[in-house]
Amino acid sequence: MTDASDNIEHGSPTSSEPLRRAIGERYLTYALSTIMNRALPDARDGLKPVHRRILYAMRELRLSSSGGFRKSAKISGDVMGNYHPHGDTAIYDAMARLAQDFAVRYPLVDGQGNFGNIDGDNPAASRYTEARLTPAAEALMEGLAENAVDFRPNYDGTLEEPVVFPAAFPNLLANGASGIAVGMATNVPPHNLGELVAACRALIATPTITDESLVALVPGPDFPTGGVIVEPRESVIEAYRTGRGSFRLRARWETEDLGRGMWQIVVTEIPYQVQKSRLIERLAELIQLKKVPILADVRDESAEDVRIVLEPRSKNVDAEVLMAQLYRHSDLEIRFSLNMNVLIDGRTPKVCSLKEVLRAFLDHRRDVLNRRSQHRMEKIDHRLEVLAGLLIAYLNLDRVIDIIRYDDDPKRALMAEDWTHPHVRATSEKDYRPPVPGRGELTDVQVEAILNMRLRSLRRLEEMDLRREHDALTAERDALEALLGSETRQWKQIGKELTEVDRQFGKSAPGGARRSTFAEAGQIEDVAYEAMIEREPITVVCSRMGWIRALKGHAAPGTEMKFKDGDGPSYLFHAETTDRILLLGSNGRVYTLTGANLPGGRGMGEPVRLMVDLPNEAEIVALFVHRPGARYIVASDAGDGFVVVGDDALAQTRAGKVLLNLSGQAKARICEPVSGDHVAVVGDNRKLLVFPLTELPEMSRGKGVRLQKYKDGGLSDVRTFTLAEGLSWKDPAGRTRTETDLTEWLGARASTGRMAPRGFPRDNRFTRD
Repeated sequence: MTDASDNIEHGSPTSSEPLRRAIGERYLTYALSTIMNRALPDARDGLKPVHRRILYAMRELRLSSSGGFRKSAKISGDVMGNYHPHGDTAIYDAMARLAQDFAVRYPLVDGQGNFGNIDGDNPAASRYTEARLTPAAEALMEGLAENAVDFRPNYDGTLEEPVVFPAAFPNLLANGASGIAVGMATNVPPHNLGELVAACRALIATPTITDESLVALVPGPDFPTGGVIVEPRESVIEAYRTGRGSFRLRARWETEDLGRGMWQIVVTEIPYQVQKSRLIERLAELIQLKKVPILADVRDESAEDVRIVLEPRSKNVDAEVLMAQLYRHSDLEIRFSLNMNVLIDGRTPKVCSLKEVLRAFLDHRRDVLNRRSQHRMEKIDHRLEVLAGLLIAYLNLDRVIDIIRYDDDPKRALMAEDWTHPHVRATSEKDYRPPVPGRGELTDVQVEAILNMRLRSLRRLEEMDLRREHDALTAERDALEALLGSETRQWKQIGKELTEVDRQFGKSAPGGARRSTFAEAGQIEDVAYEAMIEREPITVVCSRMGWIRALKGHAAPGTEMKFKDGDGPSYLFHAETTDRILLLGSNGRVYTLTGANLPGGRGMGEPVRLMVDLPNEAEIVALFVHRPGARYIVASDAGDGFVVVGDDALAQTRAGKVLLNLSGQAKARICEPVSGDHVAVVGDNRKLLVFPLTELPEMSRGKGVRLQKYKDGGLSDVRTFTLAEGLSWKDPAGRTRTETDLTEWLGARASTGRMAPRGFPRDNRFTRD
């Protein structure tokens, strides 16, 4: 056994901590790093660190908007090597997004080459594409050289990078942002910059402005891909007030007249972040599965712009109804969530309202203005000091030349000389002006400037230029000093800067007009399914193997049908395309098919099991057209059954719905329309029982009640009929026989019954029309 001293001698750890605390502390460190350095944007410049480093690296490479392009591989390599030690693929993907005009409202990177498209195709490899900055990106970085923001060391301490950009416009709201951190996420849609500038001006003029007034200036997002926002104004105001909410966004479409009453729908704008190729695939799937029967075809005729053509199945279809169905079943309508969870001052994550985000930006701009003004004042002070020395030298030019020419240490001599009064006057007394700033000693900076003067600068004209420069700088310094001392003047200057931003990127600038418009969603009423389908007669044919098809028109009895080898007809009946067709499986589940969705009759059809989830071991018990209000008797081979209303048997999904509860090895056996006042039941033992229909309960689903009692076998067939008209069947010779006196077989429900009359069919089945 060892003690602490043994651990020290062998270099082992001398202390321990609970695993829970150790993991908790380390995970908290990771979570904070993810929140602050990866996922959440800064409210001041709207950028994440990776985006900020990409733009700064491009600035260091001098990739201005008016200059040349550089390979993206060079840019991502410099970003990774100097500022962002992560994967180059992630860096390139982030840079590519900043260049996609369908992803960001105001692109910050000007890409040359394949940077992806709205179909969802990925950008080309970084060695093939080139990039440079855009004017918008340069506006974000304007002032970096003027001490506008703080800098910090990069990851290895060899360089410095800005903590935040000066940001001439509210980029967080202009271009939006999204990210998932640890325990929190953010999702900010893009907005119109002209509207944001107007809101900033209003907030400067009235700091207590209400959220409703701001929403009047910023009515909603402005997506790069356009679209129509149909969110109610009350919901928009609440979303911007709380920082959380969502916006319903629809595609923009119009109808094109094709002549002769025909028309088609053309979609010209699709919702934000919806990949066009996947949207087309989804629409094609709706056609294939016939979920929207009134849609006949979809074509992508897009080139540089979006053009998706939707063809209706009939010219009688209402365009609004068709689009309403497509809104429900496809991404032609999406709900874009708003979650303005951002970093305030680069440190504190907070879900902010629209007003708080704009206030954070304006406060940042004021801080940038003060720092840039202070930096400019320092530059002016340095230049005024130099100018004062140069003017002293001009007033004492002969003495200065004499010292420089003959003194062994001219710098020391110039600094030791008393220059309170000029040694040589100007050409006339009236031209004399006292030296500036009027002191008798020269500073080190002034002496260096004098010694570095060129001989050609000793002209009289040069002295006049220096005095004019001195006067202009003095006036500028006074203005800056007044600006730094007045909050009112600071906000006025910020307003002027925003006006310039509006001129450069606002609604009147190229591409600055609002793209997403607003409209009322309207009430999409549930349209009857039959109203969406053109009503046409069909003949439904289903084979013994379960292959189903629909022939056009009502086929005459005896029409020759083709089936696969070893197969044959099982069901054949007339229907219409608007009809719903019920299928009862031996598993007790009922399924719903639609006449319009059945495969055409030119081939052998398709297996019905591809249309509904009917198990392979289950057989088709009944297949018939649903009639509203009709009643059916259903029963299992165990002899249990009940009466169900057809409307209760309709299923809404492929999986169908349970109609008849089965126990043990029981299977569904019968589903027959109810007509008459009595029920006739025959079992496998050929015993027949007749009892009143009123003894059967009406249920929507369940096991039912006992119809007939059996010792051996089970139920064979059930039929409802009118007792006064008698019960009919076909004898072995094929002749129809009707028994009107059924007193012998009348009994109570669930009794055994009596042997069927002589001549009853050997298959124990009643005759049906």
